[in-house]
Amino acid sequence: MFIRYRCQDSVKSKCTPTVQGLLYGFLICLDFRHTLLLFVPRYSFWSQHLSDRHKVLRAGFSVVFFATGSMMLNNMDYTKTHNELVSFFSPGAEQLTTTGKISGIVNSWFVSGSFSRNFFSGNDHSISENQSFSYPVFVPEEAGNGRVILLLHGLNERSWEKYLAWAHCLSAKTGSYVILFPISFHINRSPVSWKDPRSMLKFLKESKGIRGEARSSSFANIALSNRLSDDPRRFLKSGYQTACDIVELVKQIKNGLHPVVPASGHIDIFAYSIGAFLAEILFMADPEGLFRESRLFMFCGGSVFSNMKGESKLIMDKLAYDKVYNYYLNLFETEIGRKDSLINIPVSGKIGMAFRAMIDFSRYRHIREKVLYRLRDRLYAVALMKDKVIPAAGIINTLDTGYVEVMDFPYNYTHENPFPVFSNHMSSEVDRSFDRVFNTACRFFE
Repeated sequence: MFIRYRCQDSVKSKCTPTVQGLLYGFLICLDFRHTLLLFVPRYSFWSQHLSDRHKVLRAGFSVVFFATGSMMLNNMDYTKTHNELVSFFSPGAEQLTTTGKISGIVNSWFVSGSFSRNFFSGNDHSISENQSFSYPVFVPEEAGNGRVILLLHGLNERSWEKYLAWAHCLSAKTGSYVILFPISFHINRSPVSWKDPRSMLKFLKESKGIRGEARSSSFANIALSNRLSDDPRRFLKSGYQTACDIVELVKQIKNGLHPVVPASGHIDIFAYSIGAFLAEILFMADPEGLFRESRLFMFCGGSVFSNMKGESKLIMDKLAYDKVYNYYLNLFETEIGRKDSLINIPVSGKIGMAFRAMIDFSRYRHIREKVLYRLRDRLYAVALMKDKVIPAAGIINTLDTGYVEVMDFPYNYTHENPFPVFSNHMSSEVDRSFDRVFNTACRFFE
């Protein structure tokens, strides 16, 4: 089942998303015989040939229910593909050959722009992995269309494993180069010890003596939890450095200077979780007009910061979450403008203003809503009904003039693991759910 939300200005301010959905769903049902095409998903096979009806769909707010199935989707054996890619992928290999409709994976190299030592918190400037690193590029079998998709991951990720099948699917089905680009101090932009269970278990025990007991604390999140508890500004600084890196990457591609990807003026983004937050900010700021014609597909993301619930054994513990939340909701704006502030660089300019507007619904609301309204036809979000980290309601309220689909899967899933790998009959359900999300994304990028 999935629910499609689309808000209409005349009613949205008077109703909650649930009430709006029921109201518009009822009106559509009353006129069902005359507006049957409203129930066709915008990016389904049929809707591609019914563009005149898109205007009808865009006019208001609709709630659409579909039975679980794949009759409108091209299937990919997600579980099998995931296992195969994980078994042979190596971030250290220069080039890897794959099966399917992509010719291979090339690990390209990137050197981050020079930031002064004062920009970084603590000893972060000395972490060489964050400054010079490789990133995988999925090369399509036929690269004639010159399209590129940048895939952005979630918070506290230490491996590309979860995203390999995602990138493979996007590349194979759209014929695009797909770039997996790591966020600052994540994946291979961080010391190897941060993802080593033995090292982190030892660090966890040591931290308890300093930070005390913290709910949801684990060896998987202690590195990030400790860093954010020590200085919550790291959240902003990491995002800002990544945004600047992405700007340079996009300029490389557009100017024909990338070692793998040919010159292209069309670069879209598939963003998950906190990656969606970062991508939204980039689209809102649109530095140098680089994303003027780009499209952004967000999965499990798209909400303002205040509606995210980052406490998780796989993300950050409660102590870190409370520290970060309190800083950005209560202290952040006060610190801006101080001469001795350590955040004056990242909050300056369009990127900084977009970040400030995405902290809370009430903060710079007129700026956020005006920009997101202008971008509405180039943004698409899929939220999950049982997502506790970035709940669907927050995404709907943030993108209240855009396209949001709320999906639910027939198995136990979480925000952190929407497509678990099973070795039993449930794997077919996961495969179908994966297809529903990624076929929607691929059609959106067409």
